[in-house]
Amino acid sequence: MTMEQQQQSAPPEEEEEEKKWGRRAWALLSGVRSRSPLVQCITNLVSMDLAANALLAAGASPAMVHSLREIPDFTPAADALYVNVGTLSESWLPSMSAAASAAASASRPWVLDPVAVSASTFRMEACLSLVALKPDVIRGNASEVMALSSATRIDSTKGVDSSHESINAIEAAKSLALASGAVVAVSGAVDYITDGHLVVGVHNGVAMLQKITATGCAVTALIAAFVAMEPSSALEATACALSIFGLAAEIGMDLAKGPASLRMHMIDSLHALDEQTVASRVRIADVC
Repeated sequence: MTMEQQQQSAPPEEEEEEKKWGRRAWALLSGVRSRSPLVQCITNLVSMDLAANALLAAGASPAMVHSLREIPDFTPAADALYVNVGTLSESWLPSMSAAASAAASASRPWVLDPVAVSASTFRMEACLSLVALKPDVIRGNASEVMALSSATRIDSTKGVDSSHESINAIEAAKSLALASGAVVAVSGAVDYITDGHLVVGVHNGVAMLQKITATGCAVTALIAAFVAMEPSSALEATACALSIFGLAAEIGMDLAKGPASLRMHMIDSLHALDEQTVASRVRIADVC
């Protein structure tokens, strides 16, 4: 069944729900474009380029600032902080911790991406120490969320690996959200977002995103920009950021010949999104 047929056959209440989310997503994207929030990114070396370009395409202002000596001056002046542990090192961890503390002290939202959290004891301990600094949002794939949830001793998930689907991590995400106080987003074929009680699903995106390195890192940066617009509505902002990014990928996929061209067209599409497209094609629905 085509997307158009699905939309035509959707019950009226589902159509109204999608319209509500479409309006919300457009309002947040418009806010990013008009206010151009400054997003400090302490992110991995692989993702810096794509994260910065995704933020710029959406209308935000990226700043790749990670020097420990700059944190006291810079972080409180930023609108949001994004921390990604992909290329974690001993020298960067103090900057991440200091920035997270500074953001919290300045009432600035911050977002954590616990990349490959279970790959080593050092990485797990680093992520747990960052979770203790109360991120507003934690975004990871199913395996990362399940591993981090298990480490907080809230559930009994064991044997985490990359084979897990996002739907398998919903309960772990809810547990992690309740333990950490953060909104938790699980990326996958469907993205699930929860505050520990409500769960919503985002159905935008394309499979080929998995063939482009750092797309998950880039969407987490976009989440930080959206949360900067509505810090008190982090779940809605997170869902809308994931949907907008996925929608840009869908449009880019219509023009792409492969992963490299998809990357280019996705950035162009993110920059060019208009109200009608967002309102009609954002696909977010309450799960429970």
